[in-house]
Amino acid sequence: MARHMAPLLALSLLVLWASLAPALGGANDAEDCCLSVTLRPIPGNIVKAFRYLFITDGCRVPAVVFTTLRGHQLCAPPEQPWVQRIIRRLKKSFAKGQRHSS
Repeated sequence: MARHMAPLLALSLLVLWASLAPALGGANDAEDCCLSVTLRPIPGNIVKAFRYLFITDGCRVPAVVFTTLRGHQLCAPPEQPWVQRIIRRLKKSFAKGQRHSS
């Protein structure tokens, strides 16, 4: 009888895992979300790119994700003045690059 229980147990675990996968981020790209944000200012000169993550994207913590020159991703609170300054600088340098490449 124990031999018949192993496949049933495996099937039960598979069904349980499949039902929990969306809650763990499998269905809404939550693996891209920040679990927390840093309140310590990030030096703007090490940042090369940014993107926003919103609650509407399925994230629990709204954040700006900065990508550093070394490829690290750092989460920051979007409402902080230092975050807005870095974003303005990046947008300005991107706009300059677009004008020179045309």
